[in-house]
Amino acid sequence: MTLACPPTVSDPSVRSAVARLRHEFPEVGPRSIVLVVRTCREELRGSPDGALPELVERLARQRLRVSLD
Repeated sequence: MTLACPPTVSDPSVRSAVARLRHEFPEVGPRSIVLVVRTCREELRGSPDGALPELVERLARQRLRVSLD
């Protein structure tokens, strides 16, 4: 997995995914969740804007689950 640099502009698809995933994965540190979500957002940058929130959250959730196994 490639890690992205944190963007300077806040992205709604990142904010909403981070908020939900922090509750779903309390055992993972908040900085790690933010990094995973931002990385997923960067990797999905060519996707349609309307699909981004769901795609980012799904990909980040999968990666967090795998990291806990």
